[in-house]
Amino acid sequence: MFRSARIKLTAWYVLIIMLVSISFSVAMYRVLASELNRVETMHRLRIERRLPERSWDIPPSDDKYELPVSFMLDPNLIEEAKNRLKVMLAVINFAIFGASAAAGYFLAGKTLAPIKEMVDEQCRFITDASHELRTPLTALKSEIEVHLRDKKLTLSQAKKLLASNLEEVNNLQILSDDLIKLTQYQKGNNGLMVSSLSLAEVVDEAVRKVTSLAKKKKIEIVNRVGDFSFAGNRPTLVEMLIIFLDNAIKYSPERSKVNLNSEKTDSQILIHIADQGIGIDAQDIAHLFDRFYRADKSRAKYDLPGYGLGLAIAKQIIERHHGLIKVRSIPNKGTTFTIQIPVKHPRKLI
Repeated sequence: MFRSARIKLTAWYVLIIMLVSISFSVAMYRVLASELNRVETMHRLRIERRLPERSWDIPPSDDKYELPVSFMLDPNLIEEAKNRLKVMLAVINFAIFGASAAAGYFLAGKTLAPIKEMVDEQCRFITDASHELRTPLTALKSEIEVHLRDKKLTLSQAKKLLASNLEEVNNLQILSDDLIKLTQYQKGNNGLMVSSLSLAEVVDEAVRKVTSLAKKKKIEIVNRVGDFSFAGNRPTLVEMLIIFLDNAIKYSPERSKVNLNSEKTDSQILIHIADQGIGIDAQDIAHLFDRFYRADKSRAKYDLPGYGLGLAIAKQIIERHHGLIKVRSIPNKGTTFTIQIPVKHPRKLI
């Protein structure tokens, strides 16, 4: 599809360029041909004006006197000059055609590249979302069908079925909510309102919301974040920190620690979130923030809920704040996420 579109766009580029080039060449030929005719006429007039002064060459009373051929420009020479001009303009237009075709094909590719990337991204999004939605829907359907065939279904079994179905419905709701959030952040149409924030307060709020999850695994969250002031959107930053803390807790063993530290420079704030979990293999780090991506190692060792959208959402929030995220991980020893956020922002974020 994009190849044919590229060829068509190239053809339009070439057509427009050649129309301009040919029009310019025709106009140039007419001007130059007219100039040649004018030069010939001026030359003739100058000779006619000078000849009467040379009385020894011109009989004064002879009205039928004609100019000697040696004094005149050769008409064949003028015609040959015009023909050469036609050939040169034709060659130039042919060269412009070749150059415009090559340049047009290159520019068409550059023009269509963002569109192709967007369409490919949309197709991947639909494919990934369909795949993730199919799993809970299939489980939900299978459970209902099996229990409907059971003629001896008791009230207790029906309640268990409904509880299981409700769990799958909740998973679907979480997935749909995350997809909506990710889509909204990727669009970036509505600016996020910015206010002056305290980093310590933002981090404390995020820590409070994951404390119950940490207590279940007896994980200690060590918060050494400084009370730095910066500009940002509080709700999204809290959400982003919750995602990283939730991830650290999920993939850390019991009775371990999650450490939070911070630094501040003249232009940015750095937040370090370090866990003592299973770590991430080097080949997985490059895809860590892709939608629906979950490293194979984490799948194999931990049966944890989630669809691989959390880190993708967190990255979008960081990018909306014009920040960066870095990952350093050692397998079986732990992972450290470093979040860099500028201290100052415009009144609205993209």
